[in-house]
Amino acid sequence: MNQLSVFNLLQLMIRRDLLLAMRRRADVLTILVFFALVVSLFPLGVGPEMEMLRKMAPGVLWVAALLASMLSLGRLFSADYLDGTLEQMMLAPQSLSVLVLGKMIAHWLVSGLPLVLMAPVLGLQFDMSLPGLLVLMFGLLIGTPILSMLGAIGAALTLGLRGGGVLLSLLVLPLCIPVLIFGTGAVEALASGLSVVSNLSFIAALFMLCLVFTPWVAAQALRISME
Repeated sequence: MNQLSVFNLLQLMIRRDLLLAMRRRADVLTILVFFALVVSLFPLGVGPEMEMLRKMAPGVLWVAALLASMLSLGRLFSADYLDGTLEQMMLAPQSLSVLVLGKMIAHWLVSGLPLVLMAPVLGLQFDMSLPGLLVLMFGLLIGTPILSMLGAIGAALTLGLRGGGVLLSLLVLPLCIPVLIFGTGAVEALASGLSVVSNLSFIAALFMLCLVFTPWVAAQALRISME
């Protein structure tokens, strides 16, 4: 399979999953509403103390983004599994890893990218500064794809299991802790007058590591689950 055919296959899978997602717009809207509600409830519950809100803002936004992105992970492979499409993908001569990567990218475009775009608007509720909002947005931009890629492994391992949603959360949440720590740490470092490069560089390194290995791992997990 040459490079052009791999690119075309990836593009085809992304386009297919995006079209299917647009037919289930209610699922996408649920993710955005959940993210907005979780973030907006914290200022109401904590109170109008701006100093406290500024300190807790990065953690609240990152945790809400993590939980919101997990809402759709259970459906990443389930629809294709139920209608037999996944079995045909595994029998196709094309690389299953490339197909899985396409599904990961489509999942992030539907559930991750909207959260990145919404985060600065919701961050204004916490009186975050413009540099803080920019660092938060950039951290989410490189961090949320990691959540989709790690989540795909968990979704593949729990495919077809009864109560798989709970097991999926138990598998994925511990793996996402480093992204959560360094994502919030970048904004906190900026507020303390420190450099954000180390925190963002760590997230970028995790992103590259996941991009290389998670499609193959998720593909193998799918093969195991389908046996």
